[in-house]
Amino acid sequence: MRRLILAALVTTLVVATAAQAVPITFKVRMALQVQLGNFDPAQDFVDIAGTFNGWGSDPLTPLADADGDSIYEVTLDGFTPSEFIEFKFRYNGQWDGTEEFPGYGSNRVYTVLESDNLIDVWYNDFAPGDGQVEIGELHWWNDAVFYEILVRSFHDSDGDGIGDLPGLTQKLDYLNDGDPATDDDLGVTGLWLMPINDSPSYHGYDAIDYRAINPDYGTMADFEAFLAAAHARGIKVIIDYVMNHCSDQHPWFVASRQNDPAYRDFFRWSPSDPGETGPWGQNVWHWNSSGWYYGLFWSGMPDLNYDAPAVKDAMFETATYWLDTIGVDGFRLDAVLYIDEDPGRLQSTQGTLQFWQEYNAHVKSVEPDVLSVGEAWTASTTVIQYVIDDRLDLCFEFDLSYATLGAVNDADAGNLKGKASQVYSLYPYLQYATFLTNHDQDRSLNVLGHDLGKAKAAAGLYLTLPGVPFVYYGEEIGMVGSDAHEYIRSPMQWTDGPDSGFTTGTPWQAINGNYEQYNVLVEESDSGSLLNWYKQLIRVRNQSSALRHGTYQPLTSSASPVLAFVRSDELQTVLCLANTSDIAQGGVTLTGTETSLVPGDHEIVDLLDPADTRTITITPGFEISNLSLAGHEVRAYEFEIVTGADPGLGDLPETGLRLDQNHPNPFNPSTTIRYALPARSHIRIGVYDVTGREVAVLQDGVQGEGGQEVHWDGADRKGQALGAGMYFVRLEAGDEIRFTKMMMVR
Repeated sequence: MRRLILAALVTTLVVATAAQAVPITFKVRMALQVQLGNFDPAQDFVDIAGTFNGWGSDPLTPLADADGDSIYEVTLDGFTPSEFIEFKFRYNGQWDGTEEFPGYGSNRVYTVLESDNLIDVWYNDFAPGDGQVEIGELHWWNDAVFYEILVRSFHDSDGDGIGDLPGLTQKLDYLNDGDPATDDDLGVTGLWLMPINDSPSYHGYDAIDYRAINPDYGTMADFEAFLAAAHARGIKVIIDYVMNHCSDQHPWFVASRQNDPAYRDFFRWSPSDPGETGPWGQNVWHWNSSGWYYGLFWSGMPDLNYDAPAVKDAMFETATYWLDTIGVDGFRLDAVLYIDEDPGRLQSTQGTLQFWQEYNAHVKSVEPDVLSVGEAWTASTTVIQYVIDDRLDLCFEFDLSYATLGAVNDADAGNLKGKASQVYSLYPYLQYATFLTNHDQDRSLNVLGHDLGKAKAAAGLYLTLPGVPFVYYGEEIGMVGSDAHEYIRSPMQWTDGPDSGFTTGTPWQAINGNYEQYNVLVEESDSGSLLNWYKQLIRVRNQSSALRHGTYQPLTSSASPVLAFVRSDELQTVLCLANTSDIAQGGVTLTGTETSLVPGDHEIVDLLDPADTRTITITPGFEISNLSLAGHEVRAYEFEIVTGADPGLGDLPETGLRLDQNHPNPFNPSTTIRYALPARSHIRIGVYDVTGREVAVLQDGVQGEGGQEVHWDGADRKGQALGAGMYFVRLEAGDEIRFTKMMMVR
């Protein structure tokens, strides 16, 4: 729930006394950078820039490789135990994009220990490996596209200027109408609601009752009605659960500061000021008439003390209440880094990691399919601790979001290629949450300079890359907002009318000035709008098993602005291309490996534009040549093998049973399916959607030997027209089964 603060601008150097000073040894491993040709030991040097040396200007601090093992190191003195530092490694003392995590990448962070301070990392956190990832268990959230909502800002049903739960329920059809045959809704299948508990603050991250609904939003009955309506449309719902801290108006804290023995140890108290500061240099101990209490974020949010068993029991029982009694599908967990604090260390302590194991064991015992997604706003290599060893299911990948936005802003996909590969290899298979920005950050269109082309490219990237995507409300229509959080969380823009259709009263926060152009009503009627691009991307992802479940194989592109990768599973292979530049890229050559590209001629169709069909050749050297992309263009080509590769599903086996590719393909509104039987037999031909649901039966009876054909008009069993997308034909004859895929466009 915090904003990322650039430490370079706000942190001042703390001068330690001689008695307090301790050293830190910094090591950075450069072997892979040398191997990749990014770093030449004969000409380049690596230095460290951080809060402790004026970010590399006072003084320049190079590291040395004394024994030629490509491990560069330096030991620096003068640090204070408990001091929080931020830093990056870089090349040649320059901020030129070769530094670690360029563009929008996180700083490295470290809290100084009393002794044995050693930092030993790979440059850019890229370590050598074979690039192969073990395919692990998938879950319902791997099929989802989530949408983050501040209820206060979504839709007001009663004219008081504040969004509410009935208003959210009224707008569910915009998000997903529950009908797979339609394609005019956004298509999201999961919702994350920012805090809905009773709270004194507009944002709700300081609860005064964890089991009550904020009266501004309605009643528990309103929430249950909303939840039932969402579930009826196939939408899962997770809610923000702020376990790290509560409001200073919470009855627990009121009793604690009054020295009630039943609640005193619900919070951390000290008779004197311990003098500790937090990760951003803030005071974390706050005065009250009964002593000093600990609150990481500010005095109005005292941290809960999980060393007290009663606190843990109460918070775990509250999770049970929301899962078992109310029926939510999971939780977004705020500030997961800070549950437990040790002397000299405020985040990612062993106590914190142990807590999340205990939490996970509890909620899984209540509901095995519950989703827990954590906010661990730090570097990927630290975040991973929260998604392994039976802790949380997902965490948000902040570094990947910075790399995605940075690639589009810099018109260079190189860093994103490396970061996407690192993240894919780092986490359990596909178990991380992707996004562009959230409620604590400047909106993505602001970050991208109000450039719609960049916004479309960024959306195309994160909705085709691996992970579980989360869209921030209004992102899909180009809402803007920066600086103060209220501006980033302003009301949703529905129409170009008064107050953008959000309320009939006075909105709690002013509507953005761009609402007349950027709103749902106007953009729905514009085929080239950002909104319709998001609808198309989400629809394609929902229909593509490879984009939801598939492996990730990056390709090498001859054009630095082009990111190219292959997503593949047992049903589908998709070649994804994205031009991060506004300049068209022609004559592009892609190079892969035997695990990503199959030599031969391939018919491909763009899932984002099914009218774009072509045949490409992959050489024995695993190359594809002479591709072109317009500025900021994104493509997702599905492969169909034509020649030179292994037999496909429709090829004629020795038995003689044959199912040919339908023609035309793609088709609108009808297509012909031809097949041949080696002998008279009972056959059944069914059509299935991408979820495996049978939507139509074309033949079910006895037929004679020889060639046959059947026509399909794109309708289901009831004669209702189905939506555009991929479908599967299944031919069953005796013990033999054949499949083929077809693409319907509308």
